[in-house]
Amino acid sequence: MTLFMVLSVFIGALCGYFFVSESFIPNIEFISTIALNFLILFVGIDVGSNKNLIKDLKRNGLKVLLIPLSIIIGSLTGGIITAIFFKLSIKSALSIAAGFGWYSLSAVMLTSLESAQIGTIAFLTNVFREIIAVITIPFLAKKLNHFTAIAPAGATSMDTTLPIISKNTSPEVAIASFINGVILSSLVPMLISFIYTM
Repeated sequence: MTLFMVLSVFIGALCGYFFVSESFIPNIEFISTIALNFLILFVGIDVGSNKNLIKDLKRNGLKVLLIPLSIIIGSLTGGIITAIFFKLSIKSALSIAAGFGWYSLSAVMLTSLESAQIGTIAFLTNVFREIIAVITIPFLAKKLNHFTAIAPAGATSMDTTLPIISKNTSPEVAIASFINGVILSSLVPMLISFIYTM
């Protein structure tokens, strides 16, 4: 999936450079907005279709909510630090960090809200987050607390990185991982929009 997304961006860049006329560029924003709304719709459907989510929350207690809360605090703190070092605006850095690994949605949203440059940075940042998660999850699960392995995955802990987390931890952690991913994925569009209205 990650490779497919990177290839899509590369092919898109080539098409934009060699084939797309300037008169078509205004249509790209309209198409991106439609695609973005469909992405958010499907997230809502995915969350709503999971009938066991509330049961899992009750069984594991509200302490499982501390995982996404900690990831949000850590990610946004990292965004602020990055803004200082790379001379980005705080708003841009926080919005990029609020992608929590969901590169497709955050890239489209930030391209629409700010610029193609910030959208590209968001895409690459969140792709690298997923790659780093895939590499570090086994190490974190082995050397630290199993729940720590969820942190680098961010929003991807309910789908692409869930099998790795499940393989290297326990069923209890896998459930917490899935819940974490659902919560963070639901919050991504709201948080990015909220940051831009501040």
